[in-house]
Amino acid sequence: MLNSVKRLAVSLAMTSIGLGGCYVVPINKEGAYSVYPAGQPPVVQAPVPTTLNVRLYPANDVASRSGMLLATVTSNNAGKGRFQLNYNGETLNGEATRSGNHDRNGIANAYAPSGTFLSCEYQMTSSTQGNGECVMSDGARFKAHIGG
Repeated sequence: MLNSVKRLAVSLAMTSIGLGGCYVVPINKEGAYSVYPAGQPPVVQAPVPTTLNVRLYPANDVASRSGMLLATVTSNNAGKGRFQLNYNGETLNGEATRSGNHDRNGIANAYAPSGTFLSCEYQMTSSTQGNGECVMSDGARFKAHIGG
């Protein structure tokens, strides 16, 4: 019994010594932590934005008048991105947002100063590919293919 207590005490002491000169700091919103030596600041790199192409295919007669549309989402790789497309000579700008930190579902909305708007719901099948459905303010419906 005494040997077990001694081993436990030595083990705890070694752990304390090993981490005594370190800091434990969060490095991202998901709760990941890293240990850094004392006196050295942590090096945390911001996510590099990723641009994903989005192809919008007509899904009703109204949409077939404009044909296939191309859009882009510039993702910050933290659940948000800038969403942009051209429709009937207008540029619509907006954002795409995931429903949660680890959720693959999201919404995207874009708006033009004339009042034209687009609303989409999507699901990512990987970090760079997904699909969804979009509806324009004039009733045009599209099937969206993200990435690839």
